[in-house]
Amino acid sequence: MNYYLLVYGAYLPITVLLTVWVARTLFTNGRTFLVDIFHGNEALADSVNKLLITGFYLINVGYATLTLRSTAEVHSYQQTVETLSVKVGTIILILGAMHFFNLYVFYKLRNRAHDDARTLDFVLNKPQ
Repeated sequence: MNYYLLVYGAYLPITVLLTVWVARTLFTNGRTFLVDIFHGNEALADSVNKLLITGFYLINVGYATLTLRSTAEVHSYQQTVETLSVKVGTIILILGAMHFFNLYVFYKLRNRAHDDARTLDFVLNKPQ
């Protein structure tokens, strides 16, 4: 039996499903932050959200396909599970890192947008 095909056959669906799940979560919940960052401009927020999700898919699916090939010896079911756990675990760590990176970027953009709004408010309402 070719155990490599078993690893590949499980790895790809798991990776794609995890990527889609995380992407949908980011897309749905990130919209609120983007609308706030862009001062209520929903069209711009939705556009940026779609671009972010496209980049997210490209990076994660691209990395998953690059790491598809296995160099580990896989000659039993135990080695199949071990190889699969390393591959899926790596993808989960990358998805988590990208999630926190996105949160950090949203946080920084939101703070900057609020600072800009305070500065603009100060300039417009400056005592004469």
